[in-house]
Amino acid sequence: MTTKTIPRETEDQNHLLVMATAKIVMVLAVCLSLFQLYTAGITAMTALVLRSIHLGAILSLTFLLKPPFPGARKDRITIWFILDWILLAIAVYCVGYICFNLTAIFERQGDWLTSDVAVSVIGTILVVEACRRVIGTVMTGICVLAVLYALFGPYMPDLIIHKGYSIERIATTLWLTTEGIFGLPIGVAATFVFVFVLFGAFLEVTGGGNFFIDLAYALTGQFSGGPAKTAVVASGFMGSVSGSAVGNVVATGSFTIPMMKKVGYRPHVAGAVEAAASTGGQLMPPIMGAGAFLMAEFTNTSYLTIVKVALVPAIMYYLTVLMFVHYEAQKYGLKGQPKESLPKVIDVVKKGIHFIVPVGILIYVLMMNYSPMMAGFVAVISILGASLTANTVRWMLGHGAGAAAGSSRSGFLAFSLSEGMQIRNALERGAINCIMVSVACAAAGIIVGMVTLTGMGLKFSSLVIDLSFGIKVLAILLIGAASLVLGMGLPVTASYIVLATLAGPALLDMGVPILVAHMIVFWYSQDANVTPPVSLASFAAAGVAGANPMETALVSWKLAKGLYIIPIVMAYRPLLGMGPNYELLHWEVGVTMVTTTLGLIAFASTLERYCLRRATWAETGLFFISAVGLVWPDYWINLLGFVALVAAVLLQKYYQPEGERYAA
Repeated sequence: MTTKTIPRETEDQNHLLVMATAKIVMVLAVCLSLFQLYTAGITAMTALVLRSIHLGAILSLTFLLKPPFPGARKDRITIWFILDWILLAIAVYCVGYICFNLTAIFERQGDWLTSDVAVSVIGTILVVEACRRVIGTVMTGICVLAVLYALFGPYMPDLIIHKGYSIERIATTLWLTTEGIFGLPIGVAATFVFVFVLFGAFLEVTGGGNFFIDLAYALTGQFSGGPAKTAVVASGFMGSVSGSAVGNVVATGSFTIPMMKKVGYRPHVAGAVEAAASTGGQLMPPIMGAGAFLMAEFTNTSYLTIVKVALVPAIMYYLTVLMFVHYEAQKYGLKGQPKESLPKVIDVVKKGIHFIVPVGILIYVLMMNYSPMMAGFVAVISILGASLTANTVRWMLGHGAGAAAGSSRSGFLAFSLSEGMQIRNALERGAINCIMVSVACAAAGIIVGMVTLTGMGLKFSSLVIDLSFGIKVLAILLIGAASLVLGMGLPVTASYIVLATLAGPALLDMGVPILVAHMIVFWYSQDANVTPPVSLASFAAAGVAGANPMETALVSWKLAKGLYIIPIVMAYRPLLGMGPNYELLHWEVGVTMVTTTLGLIAFASTLERYCLRRATWAETGLFFISAVGLVWPDYWINLLGFVALVAAVLLQKYYQPEGERYAA
């Protein structure tokens, strides 16, 4: 039996091929990041041109980095390698066609040339293929079904029938207008989202991510179950910037999950804590993944308003997770880390104070009502300036007057090259990190465009209202169920866009304010991350923790109960500061915050059967009554719930049942 060997010359050619592709990816990614910074902070561009250039670069990176199917080689010249370069060239032509013919395209709206239709069809197919490679078959299938629905409208069931549209109308709507692929979703991805993803990349590359994790560890590590509380706090810091619950699990979980296991947390519980906390990062201002920017555009509301109304519910969610973590630690006697083994807060702050400055600048710029795009630009420049300044000072202190002139010059050259590489890496990582969001937004544009063209949104909303009998809580539960199904195959951003387009109008028809409706939809778009049977964040955390995926998913589902309860409260109470009675609004908002928070704590006590000690069944019943009463939209029932909570806590404090076991 003979073994086929690859000639040395062929190996060298393949190596050169890989290196050349990597260089092209790096140059393209860096150029895209610089282009986005330029358009964000220096010179604005026409929307269609900006979005087309952005999508062209994203499609090019996708075809260079993502193989057409698992196992396809990209490290040697094969038919698939050649095909990807052909697709890249076609993508560049299709977006270039828009840029170079922009005025003519605007002038002949509806009177399309054959070349217009051909480019539109090909461009749409390229987006669908990129979606298949990056996101998967579920999202791709939804896009294809949306196009088929628009094409074969007259043959649909009576409930969703419409007149149908030609291939020319469908393709040109999707590619040559801002009603389809180049609509609002990709517009948000090409402006606000990109600069903040880039900010996150700079934060990560310069060490800012590790600084915030160390700070959370120093603040919470000594408490009972400290590492788990560190996971919750660190994920709150980082999750909003990362834009991905799964990405946040992998990034922060690589530090926090081993810490939790070290102090005694069972592997599947450690993974579940990280999954629930990382999912909450998408709800936490200022960035909320891409949600804050999309919501601002969809609702025609200022970005600062979105941040303000989203903050309190997000804090309440994290408080609920913290209570679950605390109860778990108390039940199993999990102690914090010895104080002497923890980093001191003052030392952590001294080492990374320059990372706090850009965050402070970002908050200040947002408070001064600058646009989110300008705020992101300022944030990137400030983190870059702060990192360069801090590193330069450290280098100067390390190369004092005692150093020889020659070694000082060579040291400065090495330092400059190191800083340049760091900046390059951040620019490259920012563009690559944005591929999934941008492809998801482009694909979602196909769905939104077809829903708008066919009027499917109104039909779906009518269906939701009919099935819920006009009862808000049933409509919300239906939307949550739809989100769970969609979320099994869609990224959170895409799930939110689709749900907001299809189900959002149903809530509006029921009298829910537009911002509240979108916040409810956005919260439920997160549920697939932590809800079995397909909970992506939980499964990722289980992989890091070395735990059973389904056990991890079930515990994370329990920890994330605020994700399901808080949106229902939003619909019935002025939790977001919106309601019909403006004279009593501030008072009502305050009462709603207090009662809902206490209700969530009571609910955690019910599920864990623990508060000050392990609860008896009678005490568990009181906690359950309290939880329901405190979140019920009636002040007298709230009072009853509060009384039940006080009674349960007093029993916990002063009554010690004989033989009660404290272990689970």
